[in-house]
Amino acid sequence: MLADLVRASRPLSWINTAYPFAAAYLLTAGRVDVALVVGTVFFLVPYNLALYGINDVFDYASDLTNPRKGGVEGALLTPRRHRPVLVASVVSCAPFVVALVLLGPPASWAALAVSLFALVAYSAPPFRFKEVPVLDSLTSSVHFVSPAVYGLALAGAAPTAGTLAVLGAFLLWGMASHAFGAVQDVVPDRAAGIASVATALGAARTVRLALLAWCAAGVLVATVGLPGALAGLLVLPYLALALPYARVRDEDSARANGGWRHFLWVNYAVGTAVTMILIGYALRDGVFS
Repeated sequence: MLADLVRASRPLSWINTAYPFAAAYLLTAGRVDVALVVGTVFFLVPYNLALYGINDVFDYASDLTNPRKGGVEGALLTPRRHRPVLVASVVSCAPFVVALVLLGPPASWAALAVSLFALVAYSAPPFRFKEVPVLDSLTSSVHFVSPAVYGLALAGAAPTAGTLAVLGAFLLWGMASHAFGAVQDVVPDRAAGIASVATALGAARTVRLALLAWCAAGVLVATVGLPGALAGLLVLPYLALALPYARVRDEDSARANGGWRHFLWVNYAVGTAVTMILIGYALRDGVFS
């Protein structure tokens, strides 16, 4: 059971939600405290267990026909595990949510509520936003942007033009990433009667939309000035991964999995570069002095 819970939580992706929260909170508050530790642990494991566990439960029927499932790209849970995974998701998240509400100001409560709603609404009925084209990409992106927004709110950050530009770029990056990830599933999703941005627009058009969104994200980041503007260049690896599939046919869309597998590792390299840029900000502004 424990092994299934770990698989369902996608350990490869834990950092993708914990990092945005921790970076946003630490750079704003400039200190390591209880709120930082509690929030980081929450967005590292319980949040991901709920996010991906709920998805695996309610996508089980379609995942059976999807060759990608059953490994690092998604657990294939047997039906007898569905209820325990849902219960574990709630039980593991609840104490952290209570603690974070007690630790944070009212503004942070709204950000946390939006994050948790998006987590559930993406996969679970009656919402199932993952089956509403374009809204699926938007909601998926919120899963990763909202921890950063929550970190800022928890630390009492005042919104600035630069912060909004970075968050907007992050949102576009997340939407592009989701859309490109959906391309490889066009055939099994259509066979299962599941709608997505890729099944609605077609594989090639979806890849091109993702390319445009990544470009827009890079341009938006470039407006914040140095050293942050350097992050605009970090969209280039994603463009290189997706560009070969800009004309992929729907029936051959599974080929995009080759780019997606590289995408998962590129995230780590890009995350390292972002860390260096954030350290530059911290040193320049004397955040920890």
